[in-house]
Amino acid sequence: MAAKSVRTDTVLRTATEVGREAVLEIADAGTVGEHEGFVMEGERLGTHYYTCTAPGYRGWRWAATLSRAPRAKTPTICETHLLPGEDALLPPEWVPWSERLAPGDVGPGDVTPKVDDDPNLVAGFEATGEEEVDTLAQWELGLGRPRVLSGEGREAAAQRWYDGEHGPDSPHAKKAKEHCVTCGYFVPLAGALRSTFGVCANEWSPSDGTVVSLDHGCGAHSEVDITHPDPEQLPDPILDELTYDEL
Repeated sequence: MAAKSVRTDTVLRTATEVGREAVLEIADAGTVGEHEGFVMEGERLGTHYYTCTAPGYRGWRWAATLSRAPRAKTPTICETHLLPGEDALLPPEWVPWSERLAPGDVGPGDVTPKVDDDPNLVAGFEATGEEEVDTLAQWELGLGRPRVLSGEGREAAAQRWYDGEHGPDSPHAKKAKEHCVTCGYFVPLAGALRSTFGVCANEWSPSDGTVVSLDHGCGAHSEVDITHPDPEQLPDPILDELTYDEL
């Protein structure tokens, strides 16, 4: 069913200056411009619009909504406000912190709110009473922790590490003669990530203390040596028989 059209109210439509006076009471001096138009909002209810000339508010309009009682000849101000038009300059849409937070944003003393529905985590393992099962779960599934990494979270981390600066495609890795998997300083991770990642324990390496892939590498590999140059050959001594030293 089509919406019933509202007949234009002449008393409200012609109350341009009434609306302007109402807007001037809330607007900063000199920011109310020309009258832009009038719109009927409902029966005996309409809004007048005025250009906002304040710097930084391009496309915004001051608005004064008026109404009148039945048979009344004097309009009443309902509300006044500042509204954006179709081409108004608007701030960026608000984005939740969880979507704005980037790696490196959390500093000393910062605390991020808990995410109850984090897709990267699942409920931790509960003890079964069977020693072998519970021992495995303690190391593999996180016995005693409320939540542990989900399969999705583990895959996301693994992909991020592998594609990062400590994976096989980093400048260090591409120039390395050997991979981390054969280095004595390579400490394999436990669990499902063991087959792909470990931790570098070489203080001379740029990857010291970080997770590295087995096929990563750098110039500090424990088994790679440099080519030592031959000792410098000194020329034979020259015997001067034409001069003498005074004693």
